Amino acid sequence: MSAPSVFMKFAFAFALLASWAQLVLGAPVAVGASLDKRDVFVPPVLYPHAGTVWYKGQRHNVTWDTTNAPVNITNKVGTILLRKGDLTTPVVLASGFDILLGRIEVTVPWVLPDSDYSIVLFGDSGNFSPQFTIKGPTVF
Repeated sequence: MSAPSVFMKFAFAFALLASWAQLVLGAPVAVGASLDKRDVFVPPVLYPHAGTVWYKGQRHNVTWDTTNAPVNITNKVGTILLRKGDLTTPVVLASGFDILLGRIEVTVPWVLPDSDYSIVLFGDSGNFSPQFTIKGPTVF
């Protein structure tokens, strides 16, 4: 068996150096202390609640409790998505509103009738309403 060539030694050293550089560059860096502390705001959804029945095409106010909103919220821009069962759908019911409004009007989309829908309210974080029912014709 022959001794490792100069090229093999160089390749090993380069790989070792590259791995070390990746480790160092991937390490977290402390940020300046001048940033304001931000709070995550998770307002509970009040409506729709369990037992609510919506009909396709109707308009409803989705409401949430803003009474305990912190002063510095990380993200005040809200989005409401429709969730079916355990999956959040790509159906956007509302977006671009101030999360501190506490309510936004949405139109019930034309989806399959079922009793396992919920609302996902995004701003700082995502939180869900209890499951409710959407009814209407099954033909789109």
